[in-house]
Amino acid sequence: MRRRRDAIYPATIVGKPPMEDCFLGKATEERLFLPLLKLALPELADLELPLEGVFNGCAIVSIRKAFAGHAFAVMNAIWGRGQMRSTKFIVVVDEHVDVHDPGEVAWRVFNNVSPERDCLIACGPLDALDHASPQARFGARMGIDATRTWPEEGHVRGWPDELAMDPVVVARVTARWRELRLPFS
Repeated sequence: MRRRRDAIYPATIVGKPPMEDCFLGKATEERLFLPLLKLALPELADLELPLEGVFNGCAIVSIRKAFAGHAFAVMNAIWGRGQMRSTKFIVVVDEHVDVHDPGEVAWRVFNNVSPERDCLIACGPLDALDHASPQARFGARMGIDATRTWPEEGHVRGWPDELAMDPVVVARVTARWRELRLPFS
């Protein structure tokens, strides 16, 4: 942040992220309000408001899924909560998914979502700064259920077990990677 003791015009600079207002929003809307959201939604495990969403353009939430359609219930509940009503995109993932890891969230969306079954389009209030909507402060928003789909939700095929590399193998490969000076180390 830019500041001086005898400020002429105290303000924050707003613009394409990352700007200083993004970090103010991250602290207040994400970390400070998460406990309040959990009071209303105890199934909520974690919340990420990506800087690129400029506060409430996008919310990624992880939940402890307890029933069919739970992700859709959470989306609607979030859209019904104060400032969160302006959230344009909500992505819901399972509790064990790290919402702060964009790669892991993208992997879940790209591999768990069947668009006709797992996407919810709803109309409602939007942020005044949303320039994509044809109307000011009102338009379409989208919820994406990237949780593991249950048979009761229309997925009758088997769901694969999650795979993870053995940590010993990862350590050996990482050591050799550096030794061989390969990119992406």
